[in-house]
Amino acid sequence: MKLNLSKVFRFRRKVNRKYKDVLFRFIFRDKKDLLSLYNAINGTDYQNPEELEINTLENVIYMKMKNDLSFLVGASMNLYEHQSTWNPNMPLRGLFYFAELYERYVNSQGYRLTGSTRIPLPFPNYIVFYNGMEWEAEQTELTLSEAFEEQGEDRKPALECRATILNINSGHNRELMEKCRRLEEYAEFIQRIRDNLQKGMRLEGAVERAIEYCLAHGILADILRKGQMEVRNMLLEEYNEKADREYLRKESLEEGIKQGREEGRKEGREEGRKEGREEGRKEGREEGIALGSFEILAGLVEDGIISMDQAKKRVKERKEEFILWYQKRKKK
Repeated sequence: MKLNLSKVFRFRRKVNRKYKDVLFRFIFRDKKDLLSLYNAINGTDYQNPEELEINTLENVIYMKMKNDLSFLVGASMNLYEHQSTWNPNMPLRGLFYFAELYERYVNSQGYRLTGSTRIPLPFPNYIVFYNGMEWEAEQTELTLSEAFEEQGEDRKPALECRATILNINSGHNRELMEKCRRLEEYAEFIQRIRDNLQKGMRLEGAVERAIEYCLAHGILADILRKGQMEVRNMLLEEYNEKADREYLRKESLEEGIKQGREEGRKEGREEGRKEGREEGRKEGREEGIALGSFEILAGLVEDGIISMDQAKKRVKERKEEFILWYQKRKKK
């Protein structure tokens, strides 16, 4: 019986051949750099890049099996992903990826599910490299089981997927950065762009200035010399997508103001007094404006344009209210 999870789940992700790699994946497409990253994370010392085989699945990487007993014992299937916004659903995403990875592995090895011998599987590792601004911890873990509806304390879920989130912003996870110079260079390059934006530069200028600086100081210099225009276009495309999202947030601000006014009028009518109506309108307007402002600030934080501390300063006396609202937003 040949394993075919595609028919079981009734879906197959279509490969988008026009998809452009994000910068992180573009940088680590070289097997030597990718192996260095793998060694830095796992504390290993593999020297031969050919021991690493890149799977055709988007964002999926795994170590090739070899006829070496010690390596087979430690054989692992590694899924690496990059995220610039916080996403609590990464374990579910990982589950879908691993299901297809194991399907391919079992079929390629000629194993049969109907056999009487247990099929040996490579050990799964799932790492998410995060460089957004709304999360400050060095490392955290997300599990699929956290998303399951409660079924009682005595019941254990049949499925689990664990994602380790690593903060790769400049200044974080120093030990990891020191072990993988390429990762450190990537973090510094992104930070240069953010610093330029904070100075009031337009996006094109911020990117160009960051590229000039990195070329002059040997940061990603080999990659930038070979593909400077490609890197530039890649970054502009990514940030333009963020600009589109910002436009939608501004629309939500206007909607929030309108909704606040309506709520204020309704509350005023229910009170039946002029004072109640005026107070209702005032509170409604303030609440609508606050909600819209919170949405915009949250978007800027998630897109890495400003830090959480800067967002808190902008809301001033509503800082505590903003923090509570933002925490609820992340849990959704």
